[in-house]
Amino acid sequence: MQDHTFWENMGNLGVIFLAVILATVVHYAVLKRLNAGSRLIARYPRFRLLYGVVMSLIAHSVEIAIFAGAYWISANSGFGFLEGNFQGSLADYLYFSYAAFTTVGFGDIVANGPMRLLAGMEALTGFVLITWTASYLYIEMSRTWGTDS
Repeated sequence: MQDHTFWENMGNLGVIFLAVILATVVHYAVLKRLNAGSRLIARYPRFRLLYGVVMSLIAHSVEIAIFAGAYWISANSGFGFLEGNFQGSLADYLYFSYAAFTTVGFGDIVANGPMRLLAGMEALTGFVLITWTASYLYIEMSRTWGTDS
C-alpha cells in the first residue's frame, strides 16, 4: 500500500464527503417531490403509496450509483482496492455498492486500504437513508390506509 500526502488524504476524504452529501441531497429531493404529490396522485391516494415505493427504490439506486462512482475514483486514485470476486467492471462496483448500502455485506468482494472508510460511510449513509424512506412510507400509509379509493 502506498503512502499518501496530507493533501491526497484530504482529497480522499473529500470524495467520501461528496458521495455522502450527494446521496443525501438526492434522497431529500426525491422525498420532497413525493411529498408535494401531483393531481393524479392526490385523486388516487393508494397509488401515491405505490408511487412512493417505486420512486424510493429508484432514488436508492441513484444513491448507490453515486457511491459506486466514489469507489471507482478511490480505486483509480490509489486509495485502496476491491478484491475477491471482483473483475473491475461497472457491475462489480454497483454490486459491491448495493451490498454496502443495504448493509448486507456478502463478503465475496471486500474493500482494502483507505477504501474501507468509504465502505463504512456508505453503510452508515445507506442505513440512515433507508430508515428515512421507511419513516416516510409509514407516514404515507397512515394517511392513506383508511382512505377509500
